[in-house]
Order: sequence, then structure tokens, then C-alpha cells
Amino acid sequence: MSEKYLEDFSSWINQTAQLLRERRWHEIDVPNLIEEVEDLGKSERRGIASQLTRLLLHLLKWQYQPQRRSDSWLDSITDARTQIELAIEDSPSLRSYPVEQLEESYQRARRQAAKQTAIEISVFPETCPYPLEMVLSEDWLPES
Repeated sequence: MSEKYLEDFSSWINQTAQLLRERRWHEIDVPNLIEEVEDLGKSERRGIASQLTRLLLHLLKWQYQPQRRSDSWLDSITDARTQIELAIEDSPSLRSYPVEQLEESYQRARRQAAKQTAIEISVFPETCPYPLEMVLSEDWLPES
């Protein structure tokens, strides 16, 4: 079944699911199944980190470019918060991941904010100025 994994991933997934349903354990491509299950966990964490970066980017832009504030920024902030919340609801074991990821995501957001705003990166604080509770809070926005 390893050949099918390399040739037609979608077919491999369907066949693997069927084998699992039928409890045909000896026919399952275990090494590739293990790899895919591990990748699922990585994907969930990457999704949270990506949304946290997007959220922090828009919070920085909101704070440092008040004259350019827009509904689209608010939409992006709201959506990023929602996506993080949904990911944690689906996988409660990831509840602490935003805390672990805050500084790294902030550094990405800081670099992106400098590029997108043409504001010198040194203007943005070197460490995240926002407590995570506020960042994820539904109604909070930073002041100018």
C-alpha cells in the first residue's frame, strides 16, 4: 500500500479509512499512517501560530496607524481570534500553545508590520507589549 501513498494520496486515505473501519489491521500502511497522524498535530499548531501572527500584525497596525483603521482590519482581528478559539475548542490540549507561541508570533508580526506600514521596525516594541489574555479578548483593541 506504500506505492498508493506515493501515487494517489486521496485514494490512500480512503483505503486506509476503510481498512480501519473493517479492522483489517495487518493491511494498514502503518509507517505512513503514523507520519500523517503526527503531521495533523503539527498542522493544528501551525494554524494557531499563523492566526496569532495575523492577529498581532493587525493589532500593531491598529495601534501604530490609527489614521488607516478600517473594517477589514477589524474583520481580520475578529476572524483570527475566532480561528484560534475554534482550534482550541477542537483540541483542548492546545490551550497553552498560544502562550508558548506568543513571542515567536509577535516577532513575525513585528517584521511584517514594519514592511507593510513602512514604519521602522525599531518603533515597534522588541517584546510583545500585549498580554495574551487581551490579545485573545473579543472586544479589546490597543490604544494609539
